[in-house]
Amino acid sequence: MNLILLGAPGAGKGTQAEVICDKLKIPAISTGNIIREALKNGTELGQKAKSYMDAGALVPDEVVIAIIQERLAQEDCKNGFILDGFPRTVPQAEALEAMGIVIHKVLDIEVPDETIQKRLSGRRVCEGCGASYHVEFKPSAKENVCDRCGGKLVIRKDDQPETIRERLKIYHESTEPLCDYYKKTGKLVVINGQEDVADTSALVLKALEA
Repeated sequence: MNLILLGAPGAGKGTQAEVICDKLKIPAISTGNIIREALKNGTELGQKAKSYMDAGALVPDEVVIAIIQERLAQEDCKNGFILDGFPRTVPQAEALEAMGIVIHKVLDIEVPDETIQKRLSGRRVCEGCGASYHVEFKPSAKENVCDRCGGKLVIRKDDQPETIRERLKIYHESTEPLCDYYKKTGKLVVINGQEDVADTSALVLKALEA
């Protein structure tokens, strides 16, 4: 089964991708990871992407799509895959279709903006070992001190309230139209993200069986 996972930053896509991978035994493919891998391996497409990145420019859609197509041709994708982080726009979705890449289902995990802001702004990360905490859902024993190594807990730039608001704004403007695009194809399945991660996972697995 070939899947696309949609959802705003902080909607819990990464966790649900792991659940699907475990259930279906297919790889989750993150655009960022693919590009980093192509750069590391020095592939022709990786070098092309690097030339744009070195110039401080966005990597064009055609280069990103070609890198993804190259990745999807690998042996571990023969029984399916999950695309996480791509497509981000309708033109990217159209280009994916034009390349003959068939998508069977698009899972959209919907979580209210205020819930996402609460989740992300409460995150704290250890400067020393990188351990992750949350002031409400997973607090450290001592405030702002890592349980594991005693390092200082900090708020990442991505989790600053103004950054979160900007990321959500960009998502609603550029990525949300994908929902309408895939709804018209009959492939969109909307999943209402639950407070308990396990409850969201149960809905995701049910959607795969439908």
